[in-house]
Amino acid sequence: MILPAPLCFIVALGYLSFCQVTRVYVFDYGMYSADFTGPMMVITQKITSLAFEIHDGLARKEEQLTPSQRCLAVRRMPNLLEYLSYNCNFMGILAGPTCSYNDYMAFIEGTAYQPRHLEANGRENGKYKHTEPSPKNDIISKLCTCAISLAIFLSVSKLCPVERSIDNKFMASTPFILQVLYLYLSMLATRPKYYFIWTLSDAINNAAGFGFNGYNKDGTPRWDLISNLRILDIEFATSFKMFLDNWNIQTALWLKRVCYERCPINPTAATFLLSAMWHGVYPGYYLTFLTGISMTMAARALRHNIRPYFLCSTTHRSIYDVITWAGTQIAICYTVVPFVLLAVGPSLKFYRSWYYCIHIACLVLVLALPVKPRHLRIKEEQQQQNSLQGGLPEDHNSHSITDNNCNQKHKAT
Repeated sequence: MILPAPLCFIVALGYLSFCQVTRVYVFDYGMYSADFTGPMMVITQKITSLAFEIHDGLARKEEQLTPSQRCLAVRRMPNLLEYLSYNCNFMGILAGPTCSYNDYMAFIEGTAYQPRHLEANGRENGKYKHTEPSPKNDIISKLCTCAISLAIFLSVSKLCPVERSIDNKFMASTPFILQVLYLYLSMLATRPKYYFIWTLSDAINNAAGFGFNGYNKDGTPRWDLISNLRILDIEFATSFKMFLDNWNIQTALWLKRVCYERCPINPTAATFLLSAMWHGVYPGYYLTFLTGISMTMAARALRHNIRPYFLCSTTHRSIYDVITWAGTQIAICYTVVPFVLLAVGPSLKFYRSWYYCIHIACLVLVLALPVKPRHLRIKEEQQQQNSLQGGLPEDHNSHSITDNNCNQKHKAT
């Protein structure tokens, strides 16, 4: 008997939550540990993704699906070997990243290469013998990124611990502007550990031949089909959305596909709540993601109402970018402090030391600045995308639509 997709989602997430409760409150409260719950988080993503993809392919009508759902839909029930291979393959069992079932099966069956190889690669016109692109250069580059990230984390993170931000002596003797600067530096030193593990997992998949995603404009192969982050876009993000779009990309796509696109009531809040539940049961996770809801709504309101005034010239746009970069970095650091501290007491102590100023600012912005309803925003975005694609050649336009809908790697920010 096949479980309906929503029931499968509830069972998988419920079992993961049970495992998280056991790990936190029975074994090692207040500590990060590499244990069975890490692989369980990845497997939960895969199980629930596949459940909805099968549901879209076998239980819903074609006209009910969005373009991305139509592309990702699974039209045939996987057998046991295919199901276990997708969920438990050695390349992604420990740290992922998650991928769609169709992408994984195309890799296993050896069919992922051909359609992308025949895309608009100027030097390939069918007259010459095709050779499979090599991931060697990308693997070397990603391993170098891993080494640099690990070295930075091991050498800098102990010098700038986030916990110092709530030290009484530090708060009493340090001017507020220096506290803000220290918070940014401490979070900057924390991120390389995530850069290390996600880049390494991406390199492992590439080494196995998984991750080919077509060609760049200069004809070089692109191996970013399942990449989980874009470091420069993270560090130079000029909006809350831009940061989230480039951080833990495959998890963000999973949240979008199983929750945001399907939740009929307040999908933004539901998506942040699901993210908190998926990460674990520490109270700090929930404080972070609840704060993230207000941050997202405020950033959306600010962007829709203020940004148009800065698009009149290059100088104004540059000023806007600098201001929004600084604001985004401070907002991100402020939001994720509870994610690092984990417990309620230290997290609220930090927010009290800042007088909840960013929470209050977000509330004021949401109440004061109007934002168009979601269905109108989606309609405008689709119209803008169609107008941009209207001037492209037919083959390039087709490639862009396929890339955006199926892989969703280049999202508008």
